[in-house]
Amino acid sequence: MLWATRSLRIALRQSLNLSRAMASDTILGSPGPVEIVMRQKLVTLLQPSKLIITNESQLHRHHAAMRSQGGGNGETHFAVQVISDAFKGKNTVQRHRLIYSALSEEFSQGLHALSLNTKTSEEAQRCQAEN
Repeated sequence: MLWATRSLRIALRQSLNLSRAMASDTILGSPGPVEIVMRQKLVTLLQPSKLIITNESQLHRHHAAMRSQGGGNGETHFAVQVISDAFKGKNTVQRHRLIYSALSEEFSQGLHALSLNTKTSEEAQRCQAEN
């Protein structure tokens, strides 16, 4: 009986390690299909001087909405930093609406949330000078 318990613990530990490795490959490794499409759409729309997309889905797997989807597809939550002169003359809400509108198809297919940081080149330079 002790042997079965020990074997079960070893098997569970190996399974957990494999799951962690697969998650880190998906999340931290090469971008998935949702991230690739997001990048293409935002580059085309905004012609940014800087675009950083960070997949933060692993941080939200425990949320009720993600648990009900079986943890999501691994591409549900992103942080997006964009510097683009396409934002000139637009307030924060208008900038965010522009991005959300561009990614409406992705939202309808499982993208759940974006954390957005949007600046013009001038605003980014001003922020950099202040720091």
